[in-house]
Amino acid sequence: MDDAALIDWMLDSDPALRWQVERDLAGAPERVWAATRARVATEGFGARMLAHQDADGQWAGGSYFPKDFDFDGPEAAEGAGQPYTATTWSLNSLREWGLDASVLAGTADLLEANSRWDYNNEPYWSGEVDCCINAFTLANGVWLGADVSALPDWFVEHQMTEGGWNCAWEEGSTRASFHSTLNSLRGILYYEAATGGTEQLRAARKSAEEYLLQRRLMRALTTDELAGPWVTRFAYPFRWVYTALRAVDYFRAATTLDGVAPDPRMAEAVEVIRAARQPDGTWLQEHHYPGREWFQEDVPVGEPSKWLTFYSLRALRWWDEAAVSVG
Repeated sequence: MDDAALIDWMLDSDPALRWQVERDLAGAPERVWAATRARVATEGFGARMLAHQDADGQWAGGSYFPKDFDFDGPEAAEGAGQPYTATTWSLNSLREWGLDASVLAGTADLLEANSRWDYNNEPYWSGEVDCCINAFTLANGVWLGADVSALPDWFVEHQMTEGGWNCAWEEGSTRASFHSTLNSLRGILYYEAATGGTEQLRAARKSAEEYLLQRRLMRALTTDELAGPWVTRFAYPFRWVYTALRAVDYFRAATTLDGVAPDPRMAEAVEVIRAARQPDGTWLQEHHYPGREWFQEDVPVGEPSKWLTFYSLRALRWWDEAAVSVG
């Protein structure tokens, strides 16, 4: 398929994806993609996810894990996967699909009253000790108009010396994590775009971006080896896992917000995305992250993925149009 046919193929999709293809690849006017975006609340994935919301504002009766999750049972065994049906994961999906926050009017107050974190029973919008959870909470909170004012300072205070974050810091880890750093950055960037952020938070973001750029978004700093097999294995939904595609997608958004050119140290990660393109122009679903979910959001492993093709093609267009010099 040429790019025009590829875009037509992606446009034949759920409104959650279609409006983004219209806006970012097809060049549709705002009235067109905005009308499609509004359908997320009433059709397809968005409507299905909304139908699972409990009367108390939660999903699956829990904040990060479902109410019936057995932390000592087989579902908690290594390799079983994180369940993705609880409140935080459901909000992440709805926000990323472009649902208008007004559709969830009252949800922020309901969660403040009824939802508590699995760890330490803290109120939902106050956050937790896990930086990934706090990043999701920061983004979801500013989206829904909740009071998450304590969380920006939390990230500044818990940033590690080398620039990133690690969800295992409370267990004694002093080294930053690719996964934790990218999740934190995504939450911080969403907050900054919505509110303008603070000088301290912006400095923390820049330091964390440098942490990833020094590693070319892919490699251990000391050995130059690939950080892990997950870096080059693309899957949608993205969940919490670090990939070169997800990292490049973040930097596309960050450089756009900052009004700066892409950093040439991203070149290797961009070429990994380019190399994964199939002869027909698509990108394949390469993996499925195990764990409970409300419904299947993309194609089975091995099939061409409209979601991954959209993210990949958008990233390559951004990079190529910037004519980045890596010399």
